[in-house]
Amino acid sequence: MNENAMKMAQAMVQLELKDDSPKVPRKTVCGKVQEKLGTFSHPEGNLQTDCPSHDSICSNCGCSNANCQDMRRRTRSLNAPSPIQQFGPCGRIMKNSAMVMTIQDPASQRLTWYKPPLTVLVIKKVRDVSVLQPFVKLVKWLIQEKSMLVYVEQSVMDDTLLATNPSFTVVKDKLMTFRDGKDDLTDKIDFIICLGGDGTLLYASLLFQQSVPPVMAFHLGSLGFLTPFEFENFEDQVTNVLEGHAALTLRSRLRCIIMRKNEETAKDAKPPTNILVLNEVVIDRGPSPYLSNIDLYLDGKLITSVQGDGLIVSTPTGSTAYAVAAGASMIHPSVPAIMVTPICPHSLSFRPIVVPAGVELKISVSPDSRNTAWVSFDGRNRQELLHGDSLRVTTSIYPVPSICAQDQIADWFDSLGECLHWNVRKRQKHLDELSDLTHSSSNDTLDSLEHTDQIDS
Repeated sequence: MNENAMKMAQAMVQLELKDDSPKVPRKTVCGKVQEKLGTFSHPEGNLQTDCPSHDSICSNCGCSNANCQDMRRRTRSLNAPSPIQQFGPCGRIMKNSAMVMTIQDPASQRLTWYKPPLTVLVIKKVRDVSVLQPFVKLVKWLIQEKSMLVYVEQSVMDDTLLATNPSFTVVKDKLMTFRDGKDDLTDKIDFIICLGGDGTLLYASLLFQQSVPPVMAFHLGSLGFLTPFEFENFEDQVTNVLEGHAALTLRSRLRCIIMRKNEETAKDAKPPTNILVLNEVVIDRGPSPYLSNIDLYLDGKLITSVQGDGLIVSTPTGSTAYAVAAGASMIHPSVPAIMVTPICPHSLSFRPIVVPAGVELKISVSPDSRNTAWVSFDGRNRQELLHGDSLRVTTSIYPVPSICAQDQIADWFDSLGECLHWNVRKRQKHLDELSDLTHSSSNDTLDSLEHTDQIDS
């Protein structure tokens, strides 16, 4: 690497991408992600070459000593290693402003509060008696021990079982309430606690269609893939989070916009439907007996026409929901990607695909389709897509900061094992335990076994 290339690499570290695109906000009311930029290096240290013009530079200390310990040590990062940008004696990546960027390592994302959180939203699972007692204990503890202002949904206050609970009546008058769809919680909530299953986290995502406060989810539901915390010692766990001792998983969301044919050109048209989803947006044939015939565009280019029951466009978080039931792969939530999964396609070769998180997908009903299509967002707000309408989908700049019980890797694989029983099967027996193979070993060949049989006969 020559002197000019070294200067450029140092400048890239210090500069940020200068463009007009919106930046991802790192904070809500009180919480933000601790900024600790990961160092990108090759898994075995920087690549070594014998050519003197391609000297290797240590990414940690800046030296060119081949025996440097930092050069041989693998940098622990959830990001892929930064690729070498010079290929052979003459080839290299063309310089442009898009090369200058700063990417934070997901493994280093930890919650920090730049001022103490004062307001907390508690979301509990509805129509579940088993959640009532934990809900009362948590709310009472937050008010009396932590002196926090607690928000709950108005429907919670109308619960007749809670109204007769003596412990709840003590704190009932101290609770703040809101109504979904009527009251705006933006900039009012510092912290969210969910009690129930995955649906409570999806509901929290629905309530905050822009910046989302940090979410701590307790497993009190049926499946609980997204709820890593157990409620038994909730006091210690919540205290640790309020003190800033927690890892974060930034779960990306999809920004979905429905463009109506008759509204694109009308001057007095209503603003288009704009919804953020945490799991997936589903386009299907609805009540029609005919196949869905849907055109799929990627960054303006027609990719394919989907003929089948429908299409699932999901986030990495949603890859373990409807998408995995339709045959998709499971993607770790820290992977920046969008998954496209057909539902019962009328083609055996139509497999699920993963595309970069930055692309824009456009989905519309094919002009020659026999029927319309229906779209739903995280299982809600079901609407009909008519001929000429289109759905635009891309990754939102507003993720859901989900608090980890352990870390991003351990939580995800624990959920795979406990909730989905991933790769669970009985262990294969040892050869010594099989009576019909006691006279053979792994080193036996067919010729030796036949020779043994001839001697025995």
